Amino acid sequence: MKKVKKPGELRPQYRREDLGKGVRGKYFESYPKGSNLVLLNPDVAKVFPTEAAVNKALKSLIDVAQKSTWPTARSTGRTKKLRTG
Repeated sequence: MKKVKKPGELRPQYRREDLGKGVRGKYFESYPKGSNLVLLNPDVAKVFPTEAAVNKALKSLIDVAQKSTWPTARSTGRTKKLRTG
């Protein structure tokens, strides 16, 4: 009876033939650039079709976030009394 392989289970031994054909230097050009690949959902990719469009949108979002989180004036610790009528 054949043993069923569980996902994530390591084999006791690996052969070079089982790993497929390797390509020397496949990622050499992109590695020094420090590229960070991100997979966009199809609906997001329709709105932002280019790398420049994605970067522009993210940079504007960063600007908005930084402007909205700047520290406000420090409180004096005193509470204002409410004026009644």
